[in-house]
Formats: sequence, structure tokens, C-alpha cells
Amino acid sequence: MHKPALLLVTSFLGLSGCANLTNEGSDPSPQPAKTTTSETAQITPAATPYGDFEPETLYLLLSAEIAAQRGRYDVTLVNYVEAAKQSQDAAVIERAMRIAQSLKADNAQRQLANLWLETHPDSIEAHRVAAIQSVKRNELESALSHMERILELGGDADFDSLAAMAANLTADGQLELLSLYEGLAQRHPDNLEIQYSIALLFKVLGDNASALEALQPILDNQPEFQPALVLKGDLLYQLGRKDEALKHLLYNTRHYPQNRQMGTLYGRMLIGEGQMQAAQDEFQRLVTQFPDVPGLRLSHALVALENGEKELAKQGLTQLIEQGHHVSEAHYYLGRIADEDGDSDTAIGYYDRVDDGNHYLAALARASTLRAEAGNLDQARANILRLRNTHPDRAESYWLLEINLLLDMDMPDQALEVSNTAITAYPDNVRIRYARAMLLDSEDQFDAAEQDLRRIIEQEPDNAVALNALGYILTTRQGRLDEARLLIERALEIDPENPAILDSMGWVLFQLGESTQALEYLRAAYEAFPDPEVAAHYGEALWQNGQREQARIIWREGLEQAPSDELIIETIERLGAGQDL
Repeated sequence: MHKPALLLVTSFLGLSGCANLTNEGSDPSPQPAKTTTSETAQITPAATPYGDFEPETLYLLLSAEIAAQRGRYDVTLVNYVEAAKQSQDAAVIERAMRIAQSLKADNAQRQLANLWLETHPDSIEAHRVAAIQSVKRNELESALSHMERILELGGDADFDSLAAMAANLTADGQLELLSLYEGLAQRHPDNLEIQYSIALLFKVLGDNASALEALQPILDNQPEFQPALVLKGDLLYQLGRKDEALKHLLYNTRHYPQNRQMGTLYGRMLIGEGQMQAAQDEFQRLVTQFPDVPGLRLSHALVALENGEKELAKQGLTQLIEQGHHVSEAHYYLGRIADEDGDSDTAIGYYDRVDDGNHYLAALARASTLRAEAGNLDQARANILRLRNTHPDRAESYWLLEINLLLDMDMPDQALEVSNTAITAYPDNVRIRYARAMLLDSEDQFDAAEQDLRRIIEQEPDNAVALNALGYILTTRQGRLDEARLLIERALEIDPENPAILDSMGWVLFQLGESTQALEYLRAAYEAFPDPEVAAHYGEALWQNGQREQARIIWREGLEQAPSDELIIETIERLGAGQDL
């Protein structure tokens, strides 16, 4: 006999999920997750009407509620899944699914989706969950089958979302998905979303030309299909047709001013092309159009800062802090503004408020340097020590920060002492050992530097940076050219576009007398990264190859960057090339 579930209707009001609940499969013994009142309010469902249930099912549901009230969401989920299987009640299945989704419990979602489809085969939501779970299991044909069924049922199948997810698949998986989509397109020739998805897949595969070709029929039939217009602009830019891309996006951002994605893409392209004032104007337009999107305000502030409009940048950054968005980034850039203005105390105050994100270590490093320059080196080091002790998981970064601080203060002996202490504490840490190797090299302790670099290479045989550094030291300090060449060649195989490695390769070849090939590498290095050291090497190779005027041009360019660069000056003096420079 079924018993009424009146208690369920009322007690369900207390059942809540949590945005950061324990994942499925985790140890059920940890302490209950904490849920704030606001979080609970956001996800507490309205009372769900239930029918009558068997006593065992009713017990499972009541136990699930009690577990939820105690924060044992893993027990809640297990009981709900079992209750769903026993009752096959649509409301219980749906509620169990919501809990599984809150917990990001993929296995439970798969089970519930299958159960849901067995009892309600035309449920769009069940097909949607089944499709997502099939993608996660790399069952692409099954995923598209569910999505096609959603389409037949009149729902939004989100074909383009699946295509965008293809970047996480293997190359074979991407090709399989493309083939499946092409089959879909044949069955649904008028579906723009499927055709658009095929273009997206070509882009994921790196075939931008085919992607652009796949877009054209869409735009011929539907010239105002905005996702295709955005993608076309991106593809034109990636194909090197940059002027065409910018004109395309300029026209369409004015035609569709509400398309935020299009405007953001256009703004970023303008930055990439160095058209900073136009980029600032575009982000100003977007901020006016979308005042509640913090990312746009941050972009506008940073472009304004790049354009030298500090007050405008400060205004935007201050507003972000007041609104509680991008707070650490905003404090970092406000610190930079004060720093550039010579207001060290204000800069330190802003830098100290950067407590997370990509700029945290840069802010801490600069604040430490400013304190040291003001005569408070001991205070700066004490602060780094405190952070190292309170955050042992980031100790490596704090050691490196202290070493670099001492080097900035021209205290190499103390920096070496700190690096030795750090290596004793973390003997297998590659970054710290590499830092010590570079420090030893700068102090003319070449044998010790070589030992550190060889230790790194033993740990990481494919560490191109260490291979290149050792090869360069053997070239310039030890004269072991054949051995150096082998190391640099290995590094170049691993990282063939790295300008530092190209420079090393060119320099060792030059030392070996292979000047023609050396010039090719040095030219490539200088074009990619025209720093003074590369300029010194490239200029000397040109000089010795008889291209003396070109050598002088390269050296002049290097000295414009660094007028006191010792290597360029020494090279010019040694070659007697300074008379006409």
C-alpha cells in the first residue's frame, strides 16, 4: 500500500544545493561543506508535488533531506538516485538530476538521464544531459543522436556548443565529429546552426581556409546571421587578411552594436594591430553599451593606460574596485600608475592589496623592491619570509622572489647564499636550481653552474631552457664548441622558434667557422627578439662576413635600446668598428 508523502512537500523547502559541493566519488567522511545563507536562497527549489511512494522510497527521500540539512550531500545524492530508480517518478528523477548537476556527479547524471529517457523518452532535458555525458565519454555518435532528437522535438540542440567543445578532443575525435556533423547537414540541409558548427570544427582543426569556405553559403542565404559574421572576422584575421578583417568588423559592429562578442573581438584586433586609440574608442563604445560588464571596463582602462591617459584609466580602475570586480588587477595597475609617477608609498599601498591572480607575484616583487630602495630591505625580506612560512605551497616562488630582489639591489653574494639555502630545502626544484646556475655563471663560477644545469637535464631531459643555457655557457665560457653544439641542437629540436636558442645556435656555428649558416640563425633570432645581446652577436657575424654597414646598423639599433650595453660596446671596440658608428 502506498503512503502519502505530505512530509516531503514541506520538508523539501529546506533542501538546498551548494555551488562548491563535494564531487561524486569523494570520501564520504570529510566535514560537511559550508553553505552560506545567500547561496542556499539562490538554489532552494519551490515545493515539488509528489505522488504516493512505497515506504522504502519514502525513507530514502526523508534520509536524503536529513543528510542535506547536515551537509552530507554525497548521501543525499546516493539516496535520491536510488529513490528515482525505485519510484521512476518524473519529479524525483528531475530533482535527483538537479542535485547530481550541483555536485558535478557525472556518473549519477548518466544513470538518471537513462532512467529519465526510459520513462519519458521525449524529455528534451533528459536528451540534453545524455548528450553532454556522451561527449564527456567521447561517445560522439551517441551525443549527436541525442541532439538530433532534441531538434526533432522542437528544442534548441546547441550543435555549436558541442562543436566548440571539440578543442578538448583528440585529433581523431575532432575528425570523427566533423564527419558526423557533415552527415547531420545532409539530413538537415536548412539548419544554419549545423552548417555553422561545421565551420567551427574546421577552425578547431586549424583549417581556417575551409572554415571560411564553409561559412560563405550561410552568409549568402542569411547575411545577418551574426555568429557567422563574428567567425568570419576572426578567420579573416587568422588567415592574414587583417585589413579585410578590420573593415568587416568595423562595418558589422556599427550594424549590430548590441553584439558584444563582435565588438570585443574588434577591439582586441585593433590592439593587436597597434591601433590603440581606435581600440580605446571601441571599448568606450562597449562600456557605454554594456555598463554592467566589468571585463569591458577593465579593457577600456588598460587601453587608456597604454595610451597615456592615466586619469581616465584611474577612473575606470577605481570604479571596478568600488563595484568589487577585478579588484586585484585594478589595484595592480593603480600601483603601476603611482609607481610611474614616482609616488612609491601610494604604489606600495596598491601593490599590497593585490592578493591573487596573475599579477600577485609581480605586485609583491615590485613592492619589495620599492621598500628596499627606500632603505627597508630587511622589512621587505621579512615580509617574504612570513609569506613563505604561511604559504609553504608557494615557497618556490617566494624563494625566487627574494633571490631576484637581492640581485636587483646588486647584492649577488647574498643572493647566492639565499639560493643555496633554497636548494638545500628543495633539492629537486628545477626553477630554483636554474636560478642558482644563472647566478653562478654571472659570478664566473662556470663549473658549478654546469653542475646545476646537468642536474636539471638529468631530471628533465627535454628541458630546452636548461639545454640551451648549458650549451651557451660551454660556447662562451668554456670553448667546448662541439659539445655545446649538440646541446643547443637538442634544445632547438624541442623549441625551434625560441629566439634565445636561435641566437645560441647561430653563435656556436659562428665560433665553429660556419658563418653562412650562423647568419641565418642570428638573423632569425634578431627578427624575433632584437635585444642587445642578439644585436652584438648578429652584428659581429655580419662584420666578419664583410657586411660592415649592415653590422653598424644593427649595433646602432641595439645601442638605442641600451646605450650602455657592455657586450655591444666591447664587440665594437674589439673589432675596431667604432670610428664610423
